[in-house]
Amino acid sequence: MMRDISELKGKIFRHFKGDLYLLEDFVINSETQEKMVLYRALYGECGLFVRPYKMFIEEVPKNKVNPTGQRYRFQEIIVESKNI
Repeated sequence: MMRDISELKGKIFRHFKGDLYLLEDFVINSETQEKMVLYRALYGECGLFVRPYKMFIEEVPKNKVNPTGQRYRFQEIIVESKNI
């Protein structure tokens, strides 16, 4: 069951190639009205990126090298705090 997309804001996702990203927001392409995902890299210079929502949630294409073995292009990572 797909969650409401507004619940995904602020969540951390791992790309199938291994890097982590913070989902900042959802935006609309002004020319096509296509729903887009605005996300920030959690490495390097922490660049900001945009990608079509449909591509963000799709399964990893069969012809792509998939070092993580995950099913989807971006997979949510659950970050838990451990109190010691």
